[in-house]
Amino acid sequence: MAPWPELGDAQPNPNKYLEGAASQQPITPDKSKETNKTDNTEVPVTKIELLPTYSTAALLEESTEVDDPWNLPTLQDSGIKWSERDTKGKILCVFQGIGRLILLLGFLYFFVCSLDILSSAFQLVGGKMAGQFFSNSSIMSNPLLGLVIGVLVTVFVQSSSTSTSIVVSMVASSLLTVRAAIPIIMGANIGTSITNTIVALMQVGDRSEFRRAFAGATVHDFFNWLSVLVLLPVEAATHYLEVVTQLIVESFHFKNGEDAPDLLKVITMPFTKLIVQLDKQIINQIAMNDETAKNKSLVKIWCKTFTNVTQMNITVPSTANCTSPSLCWTDGIQTWTMKNVTYKENIAKCQHIFVNFYLPDLAVGIILLIISLLVLCGCLIMIVKILGSVLKGQVATVIKKTINTDFPFPFAWLTGYLAILVGAGMTFIVQSSSVFTSALTPLIGIGVITIERAYPLTLGSNIGTTTTAILAALASPGNTLRSSIQIALCHFFFNISGILLWYPIPFTRLPIRMAKGLGNISAKYRWFAIFYLIIFFFLIPLTVFGLSLAGWPVLVGVGVPVVFIIILVLCLRLLQSRCPRVLPKKLQNWNFLPLCMHSLKPWDAVISKFTGCFQMPCCCCCRVCCRVCCLLCGCPKCCRCSKCCQDLEEGQEAQGVPVKAPETFDDITISREAQGKVHAPDSKTECTAL
Repeated sequence: MAPWPELGDAQPNPNKYLEGAASQQPITPDKSKETNKTDNTEVPVTKIELLPTYSTAALLEESTEVDDPWNLPTLQDSGIKWSERDTKGKILCVFQGIGRLILLLGFLYFFVCSLDILSSAFQLVGGKMAGQFFSNSSIMSNPLLGLVIGVLVTVFVQSSSTSTSIVVSMVASSLLTVRAAIPIIMGANIGTSITNTIVALMQVGDRSEFRRAFAGATVHDFFNWLSVLVLLPVEAATHYLEVVTQLIVESFHFKNGEDAPDLLKVITMPFTKLIVQLDKQIINQIAMNDETAKNKSLVKIWCKTFTNVTQMNITVPSTANCTSPSLCWTDGIQTWTMKNVTYKENIAKCQHIFVNFYLPDLAVGIILLIISLLVLCGCLIMIVKILGSVLKGQVATVIKKTINTDFPFPFAWLTGYLAILVGAGMTFIVQSSSVFTSALTPLIGIGVITIERAYPLTLGSNIGTTTTAILAALASPGNTLRSSIQIALCHFFFNISGILLWYPIPFTRLPIRMAKGLGNISAKYRWFAIFYLIIFFFLIPLTVFGLSLAGWPVLVGVGVPVVFIIILVLCLRLLQSRCPRVLPKKLQNWNFLPLCMHSLKPWDAVISKFTGCFQMPCCCCCRVCCRVCCLLCGCPKCCRCSKCCQDLEEGQEAQGVPVKAPETFDDITISREAQGKVHAPDSKTECTAL
């Protein structure tokens, strides 16, 4: 009998017989074999329930429905409801909640401390190199070179505050002008966004979480890059930031104030001081061309010193070198004079781990880099795990609605600006935009905050870190006060200009769309996230730096063709997506190019082959870790470290879809068993069917 009676004239298609659709196919009994009601003999009749028919078109439509990957997941509460618990269960639930809160705060504390140690590690590894970037002030007149130096220095030291303080010192010493310092500040704004991008890599185990987390982190990157692409040429042509900040500094008579409040460092510094302490003035001295600082170690050894100034008798070549004629005499052989000599006496050593090791800065930096990354990864995994267990059911619903819901009409447009103020306030409290955006990244990954809401919060963090810089500038000494305030104001107005460009009008919010596109690519090809970091934060700045050192003709000769090709590709891609009919048939897609030039599949195959030899040891390691973790927590499927093994198994299952042959539907017994409506037939019915 035909398996699809309503489509008897259609051509056979194997996709119609996919497993799962078979069980819904009705079986129409033959009327000639129906039991006569007037017959005295009782014959057992098996009742078959008629089900509605399904068409092939409906099946194909259902199979093509794909959920939006950017929809927030529903964090359902799988535990026992509060109303169903007894008194003992409620008390236990309260203590569990308190314990989770304490663990969450503890891991968050070590997470912030690991970010601080990570910054110190990068300064030990590349701090002196960063200072040497600034030492040649003659090349700073090139704004493009100043931009990439700001990016590289901030990436190396993992602190925009350090790179900004170096710039302030150079401006105050007249080694650098404010006009030349503005591109460096723009580059520092870009370099500081690498921290939360590194944090997003820690959620690479789950594709959905990684898609959201990486997009939420890189929305900061795209905002900074797009702002620089627009505002750097404008500043080079008009110098509007320099002019505006100059007018503000001249209009207001600023006086030295108190130091900027270190609210977060008061909590983290007692712990981080026990790990390592750095003398950050050495980087400034290297940037100021102090030759004696190049041989000094960044690791601080003596924390308590005594400086004594005494008068001593010293010999001079002649009486012209005496400090004063009245303080000059000779004994017939040598000429003597009296001079104030500063003597520095070391009193007490610092109390940290590396104070007595006397290791080179590079070795200490590598050790701290490895330790801080391991602690950062472990704390982030535990924070995500605890948040995933806490943010369930009604709690998750309330938090999502509170954070992601807009104000009622007609004030919905004010919600984003309120989020900007919240981001600025939170960054001012923690005194670091990197800490705030890095703490925001795992919340985006688990689906508590949407990308659209995280974007204004990130913009607010950019504003918050500039207000902190302004307060720090007000605490500067008199000789650096003016330059410090002007550079801090340049940073502030640069971020304000970027917000005016990429936020007020909805269709100009390109960073959100670009971040989502990169998130989709990185979720499918997870190695591309590492590729993105290396290209945008290292290779491109280093290439531009090398070409700039070669001179303007070389930079223009190489840069103009590259920029022209990029613009041509973008315009062609825009025409292909919007109005492909205006293009020749050959240019309506990228198939005229080799596959490796318009697809990542060939590159993914190469990287898969290269990393294939490490796959089995990694999976075995993950299985061992999962066994240990499961023994501790008692849940066999809660381990995040088993995701790489599960992804491999899911990929193998996705390649082969189980298909049933059309003849299967002819067997009435198998069809009824698939429907689950009847029990197994007796021996007589079974013989008749066979």
